Amino acid sequence: MEKMTSPQALSTVSSTPSVANEATAAVKWTIAASSFAFIIVQLDVTIVNVALPQIGVDLGARVSALQWVVDAYTLGFAVFLLSAGALGDKFGSKRLFLAGFLLFAMASLACGLAPNAAFLNIARAIQGIGAALLVPSSLAILNHACAHDKKLLAKAIGLWTAAGGVSIAAGPVIGGLLLATAGWRSIFLVNLPICAFGFLLTIRVVPAIAASTHVRSFDPLGQLLAIITLTALVGGVIEFHPLGMQHPLVIAGFGVALIAGAAFIMVERKVQHPMLPLNFFHQTSFSAAVLFGVLVNFSYYGVIFVISFYLQKVQNYSVVQAGLAFLPLTGTFIFSNLVSGWLIGKAGIRLPMMLGGLIGALGYGLLGSIGIASHASFLHMLPGFILIPAGMGLAVPAMTTSILSSVEKSRAGTASAVLNTARQVGGAVGVAVFGALVSDGVAGDMTSGVRIALATATVLLLIAAGMGYLVKPKTAA
Repeated sequence: MEKMTSPQALSTVSSTPSVANEATAAVKWTIAASSFAFIIVQLDVTIVNVALPQIGVDLGARVSALQWVVDAYTLGFAVFLLSAGALGDKFGSKRLFLAGFLLFAMASLACGLAPNAAFLNIARAIQGIGAALLVPSSLAILNHACAHDKKLLAKAIGLWTAAGGVSIAAGPVIGGLLLATAGWRSIFLVNLPICAFGFLLTIRVVPAIAASTHVRSFDPLGQLLAIITLTALVGGVIEFHPLGMQHPLVIAGFGVALIAGAAFIMVERKVQHPMLPLNFFHQTSFSAAVLFGVLVNFSYYGVIFVISFYLQKVQNYSVVQAGLAFLPLTGTFIFSNLVSGWLIGKAGIRLPMMLGGLIGALGYGLLGSIGIASHASFLHMLPGFILIPAGMGLAVPAMTTSILSSVEKSRAGTASAVLNTARQVGGAVGVAVFGALVSDGVAGDMTSGVRIALATATVLLLIAAGMGYLVKPKTAA
């Protein structure tokens, strides 16, 4: 492989063809390395879903414990995402990026060797922390590599976003194929060669990025309170169904979440460098876009979780069949994601957000009304499986654009981290809430629970469409 040129030199590349080609190759490989990291991070959000019934049987875990297999990762990812940006500023984005690959790989190995559900869930939380180190540093690396060309940066971020979105949709498909050939542990162990490749590629192609001279202070108290708040909240939601609302542990979970959450807001108001800048939410467009993201992830993550159980427990799909059933989600997302960019340029960000919310709501409604039944064929589910990702793919790029256009350019990274954190929290709570509807239920009760989940998702996406109306109808730059 040719020696790579640093991004600082890209803006002053001479007219010599060989130097220009070398610079172009450097940027392409850097975009590939950054997108590659986002793929594995997003893939591990959903790849485990079709494996959960098999994990439950093998480890003797009930549904509430399996909810933690998803949520431990999502929470680890969410609560450390904002702090990871500050750490990248302090130690350098490339160093943090490499550390993220190492931590993600070690945690994946621990997941693959887990002897019980508790060990697996702890390893999943650490895996989520590794993901949090990877995501903001990958964006910083992209920004550094493409700073000389705004159009190139926009294209790079578009590729990065699309790669992550497609991997979320493809997760159940890949998970089903791995389960059928190598068992549930393979969905974690497959991360080892992937992380090794990403680590070596980064060392080879990504130039060193010095620590920022303007380092944001780490907010340890805010970080601790965020962990306590979200873990207690999700724990209370997961356990209230099997233990009952009157159980002391459930009451304590919600009580701790309330107290710690209030303390978190007080700390973030007073600390000089908060991990969550509350003044962002003074902007109506910002608040509406964040709530939109929370509602979309709450619905999608929760529905994918319960549908994975429904297909295998009620419809008696094999793991391969269950994985392949989610395949339409992947193709539709790619197409609608491309259409979204065109529509934003033509009509601004309000229309694709509203239209995406309405299409997603229709998809959930159709899936719940005609797709879910004890003897329904896959063709009955197909319209919902097509429309749900169509709505998401249309709306998410516009939602992200709304966030970035609501704040000063110098704070775009922090604003993006706030959005992604909120979305991950929404997904974690969605799995907890919808998972409780099918927790340890028999086939008939599970079908009823899935229908309630889909009806709820329909209402939430209609609300999300309303949030889209509240954003300022700015067009893409």
